[in-house]
Amino acid sequence: MSPPQLVQLMESVETINQRLEDHYGTTDDGRPIFRVVWSDEQVEKRIVTHLDSGVELLYPEPREVKKYPYIRALYVLERLVLVPEVNQKELLGLKTSYEPIWTFCDAHRNPLPPIWNAAKLVVDTLYAALGKASLVKYLDVQNTPEAREKRITELETELFGNESSVTDALTYKEGVTVPSNFVKSGE
Repeated sequence: MSPPQLVQLMESVETINQRLEDHYGTTDDGRPIFRVVWSDEQVEKRIVTHLDSGVELLYPEPREVKKYPYIRALYVLERLVLVPEVNQKELLGLKTSYEPIWTFCDAHRNPLPPIWNAAKLVVDTLYAALGKASLVKYLDVQNTPEAREKRITELETELFGNESSVTDALTYKEGVTVPSNFVKSGE
């Protein structure tokens, strides 16, 4: 499945990736530290012991396989990491690999478009957890309950989209919409 062309996509994936590269940098060989990719397009070469059909091979062999068979049709925020030495043999000696840190989906695994603010928040939170940075810039300037509630609501909307019972019912074709200009017959 190819990436959807979402109308609500504010910035293109290329623009978000450029911003990630500009903000968080690249390696010596020019690869970005963070990137957003479409899960179904990612493949990797690894040593496998079984075929896709489940048949066990007599001898393990290198094959190109889907990187995220468990993440279907979603945008993924990846981070370039060092491959632990014990896993390098399985990945044919690869020393670095992009690994998922966030999928752009709601609580029901419905796809959401990648958003710069959400990607930045996830990366900044990861760095803060590693002790590399602080989340001070995300503190509310106005420390009132109303201001805090507003900021939380904005972040939830950016990260998880609209997950009301009405939109869920419409998504699963269990809801009915009534147009605003509807006139009941006999009136």
